Amino acid sequence: QVQLVESGGGLVQAGGSLRLSCAASGRTFSSYSMGWFRQAPGKEREFVAGLTRNGLNIYYGDSLKGRFTISRDNAKNTVYLQMNSLKPEDTGVYYCAAKAGDSGTYYYIWGYAYWGQGTQVTVSS
Repeated sequence: QVQLVESGGGLVQAGGSLRLSCAASGRTFSSYSMGWFRQAPGKEREFVAGLTRNGLNIYYGDSLKGRFTISRDNAKNTVYLQMNSLKPEDTGVYYCAAKAGDSGTYYYIWGYAYWGQGTQVTVSS
């Protein structure tokens, strides 16, 4: 089992940047592939980015590649989401998620067994 804690959210102006972090407990972080999702008010939770256990295979949600970058540091038990050129429509709660192994979907919430509590990102126009 793994516990996830997100940080790094906040208020930023359009065009700005934020880096989210997700710290995982336990000594088996490298056994989990990871993902980021976000949820805007009144909308469903949507896939942002995901990566395999070794970080070599990376997946992005539609239209996010180029602005967002996911990475991980297995030595620090942490996964990151660098967000650049932020837009007001990027506003929402951002969640970190984990699943054992590399197989299965990265794009849907049911592919993940563990979730953090979320961190709020607000982009002002």
